[in-house]
Amino acid sequence: MAGFDAAARELEDARALHELAEEAADDAARAEAAAHAGAVEAKVEGLEFQRMLSGPHDRAGAIVEVKSGAGGVEAMDWAAMLYRMYTRYCERKGWEVEPADLVAGEEAGISQASFFARGEWAYGFLKAERGVHRLVRMSPFDSAGRRQTSFAAVDVTPEIEDDIVIDIKEADVRVDTYRSSGAGGQKVNKTDSAVRLTHLPTGIVVAMQNERSQQKNRSMAWKILRSRLYELEEKRRQAAVDAVEAAKKDIDFGSQIRSYVLAPYRLVKDLRTGVETGKVDDVLDGDLDGFIQPFLLGVRRSDRSVED
Repeated sequence: MAGFDAAARELEDARALHELAEEAADDAARAEAAAHAGAVEAKVEGLEFQRMLSGPHDRAGAIVEVKSGAGGVEAMDWAAMLYRMYTRYCERKGWEVEPADLVAGEEAGISQASFFARGEWAYGFLKAERGVHRLVRMSPFDSAGRRQTSFAAVDVTPEIEDDIVIDIKEADVRVDTYRSSGAGGQKVNKTDSAVRLTHLPTGIVVAMQNERSQQKNRSMAWKILRSRLYELEEKRRQAAVDAVEAAKKDIDFGSQIRSYVLAPYRLVKDLRTGVETGKVDDVLDGDLDGFIQPFLLGVRRSDRSVED
């Protein structure tokens, strides 16, 4: 509040200086007033940023999971496109990206995959992408070249540091090991290095097979399980679990947060904010702040363009 009051006072000063400059027809004073106004704008943007990212874990790293939904092979290819989009977004932000788990699709793309995004404010920004994403395009997997609609879901949780204590009873976790899938030939992993943890009280399942070492896979799986249980406990403390569960929908029609249309026209539209752009290729290459920031700032279903 103090920051807002200070910015309001500075804005009044800039306005008064501008009025004096206009009365005196003084170009130097006009320039000084414009500089003051620019400084106030920068301060207000900083205040908006603080309001936008004020959650308890917004500074933390993020665990991003992409899962294919309705649409078969097309949806699995779409999930792979989303996975690339988010890793590119992280690279644009200068965040470290560490793959966690990947289950390849039967014919193409991925069934599901996850990665760690490590950098300041990673969770704060990426949490805005949680939800179902819809793709409409001429399918490259359809010999008739028909237009297809497919879906994939994105989940984002904060990466909880090791010093946060989450009491997990060993008896509550079933640990399964199995042979991880691979490219085949000499690259195939012939040992049971993959690890799956099932938290019996909550039903949370974490599978990890990215590393060739079972110990590393086990360590990463426990870290993700701890993060998910911590987030679940936070939701319970805020008495928001019922609302979150009620809001969950199938990865299908009517549940998407954003649509990506590649045919018959090209448009990406966020259905929560109304923000849209025709620069589809830029978006799929990770140019997402035009969608993420309006959502975090509380924009709701206004007709806005990213170019605006």
